[in-house]
Amino acid sequence: MFKESLKIIIPVFFIASCLFSSCGKDTVYNEYQSVRNKTWNKQDVYFFKFEIKDISVAYNVSLQIRNNDLYSYQNLWIINEEAQPSGVSVKDTIEHMLADDFGKWTGNGITLFQSRINLRDNYHFPDTGKYTIGIRHGMRDDDLKGIENVGLFIEKSK
Repeated sequence: MFKESLKIIIPVFFIASCLFSSCGKDTVYNEYQSVRNKTWNKQDVYFFKFEIKDISVAYNVSLQIRNNDLYSYQNLWIINEEAQPSGVSVKDTIEHMLADDFGKWTGNGITLFQSRINLRDNYHFPDTGKYTIGIRHGMRDDDLKGIENVGLFIEKSK
């Protein structure tokens, strides 16, 4: 019974804390997409579309990954591509450590761990208009089990 209650309480608490902590006046964009069957296939690209109206301010752009204990690796290679309103495309590959050397998850959580991966800090978008960022994994395995959500968070720099 206690275990069943935790299955309900933990996700509700997690969602509520995310809502209250991430909805500030400086938040420009915040969206998550669910990974089908909690397995991220190498061919699956998660696209995030948003609009930048003010290029006079700097922004922090971060990727949000939610993983569970089924994820088999310490690290995660991410390939992200930004399509700008001008038609220019900027591609980058980054590595993020999801666990430390002892196997302890570095993200916040109990059974579902949320990690924030900085893609760009104090970034000035070059143009106003609609942007698209595509995210896919760059790991050797085609299927990554244990990744539940991929998200993008953009806020004005402080």
